[in-house]
Parts: sequence; C-alpha cells; structure tokens
Amino acid sequence: MSEVMQTISRRSFLKLSSTAGAGLALGVHLSLSGCSENKEPSKVTPEGTEFSANAFVRIDPDNTVHLVMKHFEMGQGTFTGLATLIAEELDASWDQVVCESAPADGTRYNNLSWGPVQGTGGSSAMNNAFMQMRRAGAAARKMMVDAAAGHWGVPAEEIAVTNGVVSHTGSGNKATFGELTGLAALMPVPGDDSLTLKQPEDFKLIGTKLPRKDKGKTDGTAKFTQDVQLPGMLTAVVAHPPKFGATVKSVDGSQARSMAGVTDVVTISSGVAVVASDYWTAKSARDALKIDWDESNAFTQSSDEIMASYRAMADKNGEVGRSDGDAKKALKQAEEVIESSYEFPYLAHAAMEPMNCVAQVTDEGCELWNADQIPTLDQGGIAVMLGIQPDKVKINTLYAGGSFGRRANPKSDYVLEAVEIARSQKGTPVKMVWSREDDTRAGYFRPMYFHKIRGALDDKGMPLAWYQTVVGQPVLKGTPFHQGGIDQTSVEGASTLPYQMPNLQVELHTVTLPVTVQWWRSVGHTHTAYSTETFIDELAAKAGRDPVEYRSELLQNHPRHLGVLKLAAEKADWGKPLPKGWGRGIAVHESFKSFVAQVAEVSVDDSGNYRVERVVCAVDCGVAINPDVIAAQMEGGIGYGLSPVMVSEITLDKGQVAQSNFHDYQVLRFNQMPKVEVHIVPSTEPPTGVGEPGTPPIAPAVANALSAVTGKRYYKLPITKA
Repeated sequence: MSEVMQTISRRSFLKLSSTAGAGLALGVHLSLSGCSENKEPSKVTPEGTEFSANAFVRIDPDNTVHLVMKHFEMGQGTFTGLATLIAEELDASWDQVVCESAPADGTRYNNLSWGPVQGTGGSSAMNNAFMQMRRAGAAARKMMVDAAAGHWGVPAEEIAVTNGVVSHTGSGNKATFGELTGLAALMPVPGDDSLTLKQPEDFKLIGTKLPRKDKGKTDGTAKFTQDVQLPGMLTAVVAHPPKFGATVKSVDGSQARSMAGVTDVVTISSGVAVVASDYWTAKSARDALKIDWDESNAFTQSSDEIMASYRAMADKNGEVGRSDGDAKKALKQAEEVIESSYEFPYLAHAAMEPMNCVAQVTDEGCELWNADQIPTLDQGGIAVMLGIQPDKVKINTLYAGGSFGRRANPKSDYVLEAVEIARSQKGTPVKMVWSREDDTRAGYFRPMYFHKIRGALDDKGMPLAWYQTVVGQPVLKGTPFHQGGIDQTSVEGASTLPYQMPNLQVELHTVTLPVTVQWWRSVGHTHTAYSTETFIDELAAKAGRDPVEYRSELLQNHPRHLGVLKLAAEKADWGKPLPKGWGRGIAVHESFKSFVAQVAEVSVDDSGNYRVERVVCAVDCGVAINPDVIAAQMEGGIGYGLSPVMVSEITLDKGQVAQSNFHDYQVLRFNQMPKVEVHIVPSTEPPTGVGEPGTPPIAPAVANALSAVTGKRYYKLPITKA
C-alpha cells in the first residue's frame, strides 16, 4: 500500500496537489446502497481540502492507474474483476492498470452487502461492488475530460477517451491520463447524478477474457504472509491441545529454552508458543516441550457417537426453517412414503497456505501483515484484546494461498493468537506459522451434518410432500452475522428449495459441541445440495421419469434454474448412449444468487471403483465480467467439491482429530480431476458470485451418475467405492 493511500485512509480526506509529482487521487463518496450521499461538489484546491470519501483510483504522472481493491485476493479473481469494472468506465488501458489492497477501514472500504464491515466472502465481491466501482471509474474519467476541455477550450462533449488517452478530434489535441493529472486534480469530484455509465452494448472490457491482475504467482514474485521479512523479526509456533476443551496444566520448557535460537516459551490462551529466530528452530523446540494437558473438560466423543446422537435427534421436532402447506398431514395420508437419510463428515478447509500472520505490538498500537479476509472483525478483536481503539490496529493485507472460508474466522482465532504472542514480545515483529499438521488438527471444520427426508408422490408421480430434518452444529450462531432464531446457513438450499410442491417443511436441530466449526466453501449448500438433489433424483426414479424432464416440470416458475438445467443437459448430450459401465447424473442448485447445473459422467470398473470422467457445467451469474475467471472458478469449485465426494473426511477418535496431513486427509489429486466444460448463460442481470456456487452441485451430480450405473443410492460421503 502506497503512502499516499494510507494517508487518505487514516485521515479521511482527499488531498491533492497541482504539482507534477502528485498525480490524481479520486475519492467517491458512496452510501451503503451505492448511491451518493454527497450532492455537493468537493472543494478540491491546489492546496488540498478535506473531503470525506472512499478512494479507489489514483493516477500517477507516469500514466500508471492504481486501483484500490476493497476485497482481498485469495485466488478467486477479485482483483481482475473489480479492476475491470473501474477500467471499463474510466476507459483506461488494461496494461496501465495496477491493483493494490485497500487499508483496513470498514467505514470506507466496506462490503456493501454486509453493512459497515470490510470483508470478502459469500461470493459477494462483484455483486456488491458492481455499480460502486463503475461509478468510481466514470467519475475519474469525467474529471480527466473536464480538465482537458477546460485546458483546450473545447466542449467536453466533443472529447473522447480511449485506452487512457484523452483526445479532441477537431483541435487535434491529445493527452495521456498521466499528462492530465495536475489539471484533473483541480476538478471537483462529480456527484453520481452527473455520471453517465455505459450501456452493456458499449462495454469493451466487461465480458472479455482479460489477463489477471494478481500477478507474480507463477514466478514467485507475489508476496504472501510467509514472504514477509522485517528487521529483528522472530518466528513463533504453537503447541495446541490434543483435544477440544483441553487446557495447559503445566509446561516444562527448559529443554526448548536451552536450544540455540530460542528466545522465549510462552503459555497463551490457545496453548504454548515457542519463539525463536526461525521456523525450524521454533518447531524443533516445540517438539522438545513437555506439556501436561488438563483434559478434565475435554471432548471425548468419536464421530460415530456424534452421528448416532444426530440420528436420534432427527426423529424429534426441530425449529422450523420453512413451512408450506402441511407436510406432516400429507405424509400421514400418503399411500407410500419414501425416506432417505444422509451423513456428512467434518471437513477441513485444506488451503495450500496454512495459517500464518505477522504481528507487531507497540505502545502506539498494533500492525499486522496478513491475508486478511474480514479486516473489520480482526481489527475489533485485536482492539479488545489490547485495550485500544480499532483505528490503532493497522492491517497490511496480502495475497492468500487459498482460504475457502478459513481466513474469515469470526473469532479471529489465528490472528488473535499471533497478536497475543507479539504482545509478549512487545516491540518485536513476530511471524506466527502453523504447519499443515497444526491446521488439520487444530483448525476449524465444516460441521458434521445428518439429514433425513421423507417424501410422497401424487398419482402423477410428482412430489406431494417433502419433510426434511437437518441436524448439525451452526456456524453463524454467536457471530455478528447471526440474525433471527435459526442459523440459515444450516438449512440454506433446503429451505430455499425451488421445486414446486404443495407441502414442504424444513426443520433444524442446532447442536452445541466444543468442536470448532466454521463456514466452508459454499457453507450450508455443500450438504443441502447433496441431500435435495439426490432425493429429487430418487423421486424421479420412483416416478419412472427422466431426471431432467422431472426437474424441468418442477422448475417452471424458476426460469434461471431452468435455463442452466437445460443448457447443461444440452451441452452434455443428455439422453445419448454412453459406453457400458458409464453413467450420467445431473444436479441444479442456486447459491449466493448464482445458478449452476452440472452433468457428471462416471465410469465404474468390475471392482466397483469409479472415476469421474467428464463434467459439463452451466452457470448463470448475471453479467459475465470475465468469462475466463468464471470458468476457472467453476473448474476450481468442481475440483474442490469432488474431494468430499471421493476422499476427504475429518474424523474424531475419543475427541481427537484422527487426520494430520494430506496423506490421511486427502484432497483430489491432479490425476483424479475430470475433464470440465463450462458454459455461461448470457445475461443482463447484475453480476453475482462465482467463487462458491460451482461447488454444491458436483457431489449430487456424481452420486446420481453412480446410481444410474449401479442402481444403488449413496447416502454417506465420501463415496469411497461405487
């Protein structure tokens, strides 16, 4: 982050100078809905005047356009997408655009979908920023045009902007953005009502396959937290309790302290931290610790015991998440009831870059270097811990090597851990590093879930009643995002089931356990999509109907679901014969306002082993800002969603996580990845998310394909063998 932009953030003003070295910094004041609250032109002068604004655009005299990204980049393409929106309306050349992370400032860089919270998640980046970023670009363009018009003495309406060059045909005048920065800095910042945004047919960048802006990941120049090196910095690792609920009774750190390079052994809230000159020394010293853990209040159940209790709970009435008609009565009166139950294990996020964070605590406050997914929550948590104001917490946001939700912990677990260690080493920057084993054993997991669905068909084979019960730990309860009496993330996808049926009820049993859980990519949709899309397939089979035709008939009031369903089926040659031992399955699901259908083709050998051969994906995510990014996210989401279908599972044995690393918590290997084809539905609807919606449909699509081959239904993940 440049010094200029830091200054803008901290002091809430836009300060401009007409000198050649200052460049143009543009502030745009936007309300939570993206509409301007400031109808008065700013009082920008050469000397600089305070202007309360969000700042997204800065143009240097060397013609570089700096765009400030309020959402962080973890591989999902937000830098590219947000930059496209600004550059489109600015008419900048893509080559002159560079992206930089915004400072932590929830009042200025907030997620408009979340209120006064700065954060990235829920596939919300493009949706919440679509108009905001375009207005920022359009405002900057207008300032450039007005500056040139005034200087050349020509009407602004006669001026054109192309690839960062402002020109007037009649006079032959021409200037680059960089050459105009001094004059443009004198222009008042325009209000929203003076801006004219492009019509879709005039888009030059939106909808094209632009190169990505999160560069340096293939040549090693991109900077992650692990790359941070500061003068005098120490490295810390933490010994965490072996079981949930266990605490430190006593620790003998004498051997660790005697090792060369070890500077301290500190008991903290989450365990025992070893501080040393480097990672290997710290880890070796941690292995030498003799810790007596107090397990008197530790959790000791196994996964099997937890699931058994869930099954029993599902037979009782839960909290109602949705109720249409009278499902109980309809089932009671039905001649035949179809009942299926589904079991889902705990899952780890398994990002390639395990947790890490650099923190420095001084008398002035705290500075953080971190791939920070929700800076507002982390700022608040750190402020409470240190007894300081949140604005005394400075966060330098870096790239993340994946997250899948892990770095968006509402409790700021690993961030606070790093700060607590740094507090004990006051004045010294400390890099805290989790190993893969630390993250697998002591991390936060996608909760275990149990679903039971009972359904009945009418005399035409269509669903007459659907009664679904969900049991599991909540991920939102107790967080700032929890609203209402039921954790909607536990039932989303089930409570929002689009299929037309007269009687539908969804209930939830919220379970409290000490096992630490957190949202996982696509959150509740990962398990609800599986149960609902395999059960609807089962009903279609019971009715003797083709799965695509059956769904189509039930989705007549949901054209966007229907659109992706038909497109996926068409592109997959649905209905055409497959080789012997092959099967084809389909699933359609809406999540995060995007609609995705996937057709999976699987093969099953004589030993019952299966392979996912091909996946055809259709997605409707509104305006396609960058088709390449969308395709990449669908492909990544499919690969991520195949892991829990085929190999991934966290299990507990007497309260202890049984897995430790990729050898026993497996994720999909390259050679297991199927051929994937992605097709995007053309749309003029506002853009919606693509980071998460590609994951939910793949598991049921694969299970339905396996059922087409074997005739069996699959009620427990992972499916290790067909």
